[in-house]
Amino acid sequence: MPRTIIRGGIIVTASASYRADVLIDGEQILGTVKDATLIPGDRVIDASDCYVLPGIIDVHTHIKLDTGIYQTVDNWEIGTTTAAWGGVTTVIDFANQLPGMGFEEAIRKRQAEAASAVIDYGLHCFVTSLPYGQESELQKLLEMGVMSYKLFTTYRPNYYLEDSTILRVMQGAARYGGLVMVHCENDSMVTEATQALVAQGKTGLAYHGRARPVLAEEEAVNRILYLAEATGCKVYIVHCSSARSVEQVRRAVQRGVQAYCETCPQYLLLDESEYLGDRPEYFILQPPLRAREQNDALWKQVSMGTIDVISTDHCDYSLAQKRQSGDFTRTPGGLPGLETLLPLMYTHSVDKARLPLTGLVKLLCANPARIFGLDDRKGDIRAGLDADLVIYDPKPRTHLKADHLHNIAGYSPYEGRRLRGAVRTVLCRGELVIENRQFVGKAGYGKFVAGHA
Repeated sequence: MPRTIIRGGIIVTASASYRADVLIDGEQILGTVKDATLIPGDRVIDASDCYVLPGIIDVHTHIKLDTGIYQTVDNWEIGTTTAAWGGVTTVIDFANQLPGMGFEEAIRKRQAEAASAVIDYGLHCFVTSLPYGQESELQKLLEMGVMSYKLFTTYRPNYYLEDSTILRVMQGAARYGGLVMVHCENDSMVTEATQALVAQGKTGLAYHGRARPVLAEEEAVNRILYLAEATGCKVYIVHCSSARSVEQVRRAVQRGVQAYCETCPQYLLLDESEYLGDRPEYFILQPPLRAREQNDALWKQVSMGTIDVISTDHCDYSLAQKRQSGDFTRTPGGLPGLETLLPLMYTHSVDKARLPLTGLVKLLCANPARIFGLDDRKGDIRAGLDADLVIYDPKPRTHLKADHLHNIAGYSPYEGRRLRGAVRTVLCRGELVIENRQFVGKAGYGKFVAGHA
């Protein structure tokens, strides 16, 4: 099989940046070398004046999501094609344990749905039921390559778990291995705030943020970290919208808790004033957007290295679905973001000097791979790893337009935002998916990637 050589670019990993060529043999990286000597048959990809990054790993996506109430209008081919256009070469999505369904059935069902994936994928498992005495079922997930379990402290009756069940899942995770992911919002606070607004007839989209106060998130984070400390399990707090939530994770880590946290572009770039604008439907998500001061505080924590991962929480609900009711209690929550993750974060972190590019690679590639057990295959540019690579051209200056994107939502919450740079070429396991800003990928090429605990 002929080699592939990526020539002339600046390689950027979480630890270093340097000018060199990347040598690829089949699906794997052979290594890096300055001025590689070509041999007959080599395929050469020009990366001159560009950065060569590890493929982005988005660990929090919802492709073809079915909550039991709402369903996104995409599928796995659309979702992973959208990801590839943004330089994402691996997504970690969710298998939903529906009522009466065991873990293995949930995973197999999701893998069948993902058969058309264009890039690689891993899975977390929504745990919505774990009968007493069946904690060993978590071990079956690990044996299937699913090393993370998603729990919710809100969303009755679909996903909500009592603290007693959360405690048992954590005890099982501490015993068998794996990582407990938690959506943290105090359900009773959210329920009371929502009911009070409904009683006043305040159900317009402008009231969405008031229904889910920031204290509800912060209290739940505190409680989950305490339970994680008591059980000794590893815990990952998803989509932190509050700087205090992140600070609580930092303090827990100082006490010896194995705790991680993520935030998302929406909590860094958008704020609650959007709900008072003329397109509030663009911004309905849970947790909601917060006060503008939170943006600045979260950026400071990103710069300090307190936040471990930036993910998207991508949901491809259509604009028609978002506009159907005009009632925040009956509007699906979630924003599209897979394709815009890398260019937005490059623009607002590297280009604005909040982070070096090595720091951004740490948040988008190295840390996701390490935390979710993929670092033996992905997240870096070194010999033996999958040849998941992105050539990013820093020169283009554009503005984000929803009609230029490849998801099917029909809108972007970042419409009109300035962008610096663009994805030029993407390889997943050595195969071109995006070539010189043209899609050349194939449905069904993506594979399930097992995580290790």
